Amino acid sequence: MDSDSKIMVAGARGMVGSAIVRNLKSKGYTNIIPVTRDEVDFTSQIQTAHFFKNVRPEYVFVAAAKVGGIMANKEYKADFITDNLEIQTNIIKNSHKFGVKKLLFLGSSCIYPKHPNIPITEDQLLSGPLELSNDGYAIAKIVGVKMCEAYRQQHGFNAISLMPTNLYGPNDNFDLNSSHVLPAMIRKFHESNGEVTLWGDGSPMREFLHVDDLAEACHVAMQKYDGAEHLNVGTGEDVTIKELAETIADVVGFSGEIKWDTSKPNGTPRKVMNVDKMKALGWEPKIGFREGIQSTYEWYKENGI
Repeated sequence: MDSDSKIMVAGARGMVGSAIVRNLKSKGYTNIIPVTRDEVDFTSQIQTAHFFKNVRPEYVFVAAAKVGGIMANKEYKADFITDNLEIQTNIIKNSHKFGVKKLLFLGSSCIYPKHPNIPITEDQLLSGPLELSNDGYAIAKIVGVKMCEAYRQQHGFNAISLMPTNLYGPNDNFDLNSSHVLPAMIRKFHESNGEVTLWGDGSPMREFLHVDDLAEACHVAMQKYDGAEHLNVGTGEDVTIKELAETIADVVGFSGEIKWDTSKPNGTPRKVMNVDKMKALGWEPKIGFREGIQSTYEWYKENGI
């Protein structure tokens, strides 16, 4: 990408899309096209085709997606699989049709089996059963990865895929009914009057990456990577959900009681990825765990939900 290349960021209002836009602007790119759902509904074949025909972007970041936490993924599986299949299919298809030079598709670490070998390497995709609580979303994202591979193989289209771990940061979703674990905890501890109840038993282990580190990985990959294989993006380190809760409680200043509702699901027991291939491109995460939670909490206090 050159500084004046026409760069489209789909899903520019969301946490990931807005981070990519910030990152590109900080590097001096002058022709960024941030696209929100209000401007284009990418679930619509007609709207998507019309947009690409008229705008003709050169580079595309696919950060548009329907996302949510365990509760939302369990309750609305049809919505998660349908909306995400439509969004990514329409964007990838029209990117190829209207001459996009390169596309970067963002998936998720949930594409991997429920019981993977740790750390999770890229070749473990489709090697075992998925976690049932979010298999609808995971299957849609797997299809996106395979679409990129297929368009590369059949049409020579330069489509690459990154699989980020659990993300957090500015513009995250703090709605308790649809958010992921980290922002949900921030809100619960912030609003608590002395007691917080969390799902599961606190034993699952998770890896967390600040969204600004992901945005930098996206830029590095768009500049340096042209391979067919998807790449993992994470820190390569994980913590228990109990440790996460204790860290957030300390950052927020919560001194009450934390209770665990073991009638609720834990999800996948452990998820931490091998990120050697991404690091080989010269990328490293820069934002520390507590530092990132602290800045995210400050953003939350200033912006609410």
